[in-house]
Amino acid sequence: MAALGWLTPRRRSATARSVLAGEAAAEAARKTSMQFDAEAEARDAGEAKKKEPDFPVVGDVRAAAFFDLDNTVMQGAAIFHFGRGLYKRKFFQRRELARFAWQQTWFRLAGVEDPDHMQDVRESALSIVKGHRVSELMSIGEEIYDEYMADRIWPGTRALAQAHLDAGQKVWLVTAAPVETATIIARRLGLTGALGTVAESVDGVYTGKLVGEPLHGPAKAEAVRALAAAENLDLARCAAYSDSHNDIPMLSLVGHPYAINPDTKLRKHARERDWRLRDYRTGRKAAKVGIPAAAGVGALAGGTAAAVALHRRRR
Repeated sequence: MAALGWLTPRRRSATARSVLAGEAAAEAARKTSMQFDAEAEARDAGEAKKKEPDFPVVGDVRAAAFFDLDNTVMQGAAIFHFGRGLYKRKFFQRRELARFAWQQTWFRLAGVEDPDHMQDVRESALSIVKGHRVSELMSIGEEIYDEYMADRIWPGTRALAQAHLDAGQKVWLVTAAPVETATIIARRLGLTGALGTVAESVDGVYTGKLVGEPLHGPAKAEAVRALAAAENLDLARCAAYSDSHNDIPMLSLVGHPYAINPDTKLRKHARERDWRLRDYRTGRKAAKVGIPAAAGVGALAGGTAAAVALHRRRR
């Protein structure tokens, strides 16, 4: 039993060294606890910082929202749906529809803009539409919206736009599509208005000239900048929404950029810059959905189809 005595704890009074050791341990424990508390507070603060603040800010009238149209607000391209409605009304022939479809396929596969091809499409569209009334195109567009476009609005994006409206802010469509088509869609959705490609008209009749160039890429950013100046908006407090990397200039202009149903390039760009992303498509779809990268050219090609339809009808 004596040999096992070392296993039995001995009772002895605390020495100065043991007291010192105990106090040191208690102090270390207290400091550790305080450190844990500080780290927890830092984590909580970090999480709070990561959480998106209330947006849009209610009553901030110097803020507005700018939405791209094709594949952002609407599934597919508005001009495609418009052409479909015109074809149904027998405004142009099947061979013209096939030519239009081939142009769109080429743009989608190429993924680049050929300046010469773009110029040919532009001149063709403008020459055919020359002399026709704007009201005629608007009237047709109203009918086609009900038939083909109304059911193609993305509910998620529509809710984002409504949030800005509910906050008392203005909401604008910004698109390479003809401004007449964009205006119809904006009005039907209860939005403020639309920025789109403008064909010159005098007394309600097309002159056959384009005002500037198609509202595409950098031109969209310039349009937003000009409207912001006219409306006394603070772009740092504004939001912009788009699916296409072609709209990076517009998205970079505002303080709250959103990538909606983004293509591959925009998704990568948005992640690198910590932009907000929203994807309302079903499943993981290919990057090239709906309108091609050459959005401006596609809109012009669609405009050609519409112009051909009006030309045939008048003849």
